[in-house]
Parts: sequence; structure tokens; C-alpha cells
Amino acid sequence: MSEDEGDQEAEEADTLAAVVMKIQKGRLGAPLEIGLFEISSLEDVPKWYGITEPASFALPSEEELRRTRMLMEDLKSIDIFQSHLEVKRRERMVRNLESLFKKWLTETCLEMNVPDHVTEQVGGRVVPFGSYALGINTKGNDIDLLCVGPGFVERSQFFSSFVEKLKTHSGIRIIQVVEDAFVPIIKLTYYGTDIDMVYAKINRNSISNKLNLMDVAHLKEMEIHCVRSLQGYRVTQEIMSLVPNIFTFREVLVTIKHWAKCRNIYSNKMGFLGGASWGILVARVCQLYPNATTATLVAKFFKVVSMWDWTYPILLKFPEEHKLNLQVWNPRVNVSDRFHRMPIITPSYPHQKKGDILQTIVKV
Repeated sequence: MSEDEGDQEAEEADTLAAVVMKIQKGRLGAPLEIGLFEISSLEDVPKWYGITEPASFALPSEEELRRTRMLMEDLKSIDIFQSHLEVKRRERMVRNLESLFKKWLTETCLEMNVPDHVTEQVGGRVVPFGSYALGINTKGNDIDLLCVGPGFVERSQFFSSFVEKLKTHSGIRIIQVVEDAFVPIIKLTYYGTDIDMVYAKINRNSISNKLNLMDVAHLKEMEIHCVRSLQGYRVTQEIMSLVPNIFTFREVLVTIKHWAKCRNIYSNKMGFLGGASWGILVARVCQLYPNATTATLVAKFFKVVSMWDWTYPILLKFPEEHKLNLQVWNPRVNVSDRFHRMPIITPSYPHQKKGDILQTIVKV
């Protein structure tokens, strides 16, 4: 490394350190005093993505573009991406499952002697969330699906009669049904592809394709298990809306996830970070460098994470308060929230900390 390059890298590190300090000690206050924020005037509305201004608006150099091309060639060479045919096959599978779900809702309405006009308009939605919805089309990824039904179709029916409906399909094999989990789930394989299905009922008689699932009003008086099931979709949509460049974000996330999996540190169950946590971390770095290339953002990711003081949270936006009596991450009110080791906060209401990270893993 030349002397000029060393000076430039040191200057960049100083700039990044200043930005991290501003994030942690500027507008947000002390680590135990971070709560919910209000925007009182237009001057408080940020002119960028995220809760602070970017570390740099710099456009990529030719060298940075070249490194990104090399990175993408390396990823392709290890054959981690799904083929075009596989992507289309998965899209058909989602459509088929939605069709099956809608048929089940209609049959359920008939069994319940629901009025004809309600049965005809009952609708139903099956929407993806998680990595698949983010556009992370790598081999071996599962598909997370949210099934949305009307308020009169109970969760117990979804986990009983709908499961029986799924079993009638020759290509579907039920792996596990966990109705009493924190987020109740049906785990299955569909022609060899792993799929997780969750259910949320919304307090209305008809679920149309135009229904806005991001509307906070749906959460009012909703069962807590349904709120949690709906949250996966809402977090995914928020992440996609909070990054400057969705295509660059996807490439960075693919790279970081591959790195984490190769080192066996990608797993909620084992006490490591899960998919949503990695996605939020990558999105935050993308916010700090909105014009950077994929290769540059990968390098910045490790710098930002290694410099972060984890007594402070990772936030993609200022938390909202809707007074719906739902528990949210708020260390001012909840004493236990003050002791979280790696507070990575979901961007959608009700805001929650993702994952249960072990102390040894924070050091990793």
C-alpha cells in the first residue's frame, strides 16, 4: 500500500468513526435513554434514507466498479444463484399455494354457512416475505409465505383443516405443524422446496388483492400471534423501501449471507443472527453509502459492524408510536431492553429487537 493510499484509508476510517459517533451520541441520546421519536416540523424530516445523513455521497470510481464486477463473477463461479427456470418454478409454486389457500377459504365459508355474498367475496392472500421476497434468489433458500384470511376464519382452522387440505396435494409433504410457537408455523416441502407458512386474520369479511397490509389500522385489536405472523411481511416491505438502491442491496446481502453461512454463524436457533438481522444490518450500511458499489459496501459493512458500540441500537428509521397497546422495544419503559447485547430493531411497528444473541457471538 502506498503512502497516499494509507492516508486515504485513515481519512475514511476517521470519517466513518465520526458518523458512527454521530449515530450513537448525536440525535439519539444516551444508550439507556433511547425511546420513541416524534417529528414536530418539516425540518426534522431527513433528506436521505435512515436516521442520520450518509457517511458519503461519493460516486463510484472505475476501480470500485471493477471490483464489483470481479465480486459478482466470483459469486457466479461458485454456482450459488438459482437458474431462471428455478426462479420461475418458485413463482408458480407460490401462485399454486395461493390458489389452494383461496379454495380452502371458500370451502370453509360453505362449511360455516356464511352468507353467499360473503363467500363469493372472501378472497384471501398468500404473500412472500423474508429472503425470497427481498429477491435473494440463491440455491437452497426456503420460501416464507404469509397467508391472510378474514376475521371469522380462526387460526385453529388454518392449523387443522388447511393442513388436511395441503396433505391432499401429491407434491406437498408436511414436515411440522407448530401452532403454539411464538410465531405459529406450518413447515412443508413442495416438490422438494422448503416452505414455511404463517397465518394472520384481519378483522374484515373480504381480503382483496388490493388490501394494504402495511396499514397499521389492521393491528388494532388483532390477536398477538397474528400480529407476529404479519410482522415478517411488514418488516420485509419496510426494508425494501428504506434502501437507496434495492439491486445493490440484494447483491451485498447475498455476499454477506454467503460469508456468514460459510462460517456457520447464520442461524437464529444457534444463537447467531438470522436472515432479518443480517438484512437490517446490510440495509443500514447501504443507507450510509447510498451511491457505493456492491464491493465497496461489502468492505464498509465489516468496518461499520466492527466499529459499532453495541450498547446502541441499529435503526433504519425513527420508531413510531401508534398507541395500540402492543409491546415495542423501548428501553425507557422496558428495563430488560436496556441489556440487549446486539439491539437490531425492526423498522415496522411494533418495533422489536431481532434475535437472542449470545455474548460469545457478539465477540465473533
